[in-house]
Amino acid sequence: MPRTVITTCKPCRRAGVSLCGRKKCAALKRSFPPGAHGPTRRIRLTPYGIQLREKQMAKQIYGVKETQFYNYFKKSTRIRGNTAEMLVRMLEMRLDNVVFRLGFCVNRFQARQMVSHGHFDVNGKRVDVASAQVRPGDVISVRPKSRTSPFFTAAAEQLKNTQLPSWLSLDAGALSGKVVAEPAGEELRQPFDPKVIVEFYSR
Repeated sequence: MPRTVITTCKPCRRAGVSLCGRKKCAALKRSFPPGAHGPTRRIRLTPYGIQLREKQMAKQIYGVKETQFYNYFKKSTRIRGNTAEMLVRMLEMRLDNVVFRLGFCVNRFQARQMVSHGHFDVNGKRVDVASAQVRPGDVISVRPKSRTSPFFTAAAEQLKNTQLPSWLSLDAGALSGKVVAEPAGEELRQPFDPKVIVEFYSR
């Protein structure tokens, strides 16, 4: 599985928002792009540059590589409906993203690690593929052997304050969650513009 290792918050500062999901993200303190000129630097993007920036933001947020991201786009074009919405929906329905949304992990990078290490079951079966697509009705739970680990013991206390999207439900005591429906409408809103990404790949 390809790894995305974030060593600095340069992509976050360049985008002007926190893409890594860390509480101490540099973009939260310095909202201007990195570089020697500091906040006085002016960046003029061409239409192509704007499209590329939106695509890079989406890839950085969900931690996927170019080939995988392009495959998501191709699949979204085959589904009846709005291509931009279908693209975001497939990204949101990734197993690592659902684990993050349920509050089991603090960010998607940590969720991807926990899934790949085999700490989660889907419908009672062990799944260690972070990009696995979940469906409405699927139950995602922490494996019985993992529930006694200090990481999930601490996470159980934090789950009580987790704010869930309406398409997910959570049983904090059982360390499990359920996909109630597919995300739609405002729940698909992201820091990037998926319509611009569709335009980028449709050139």
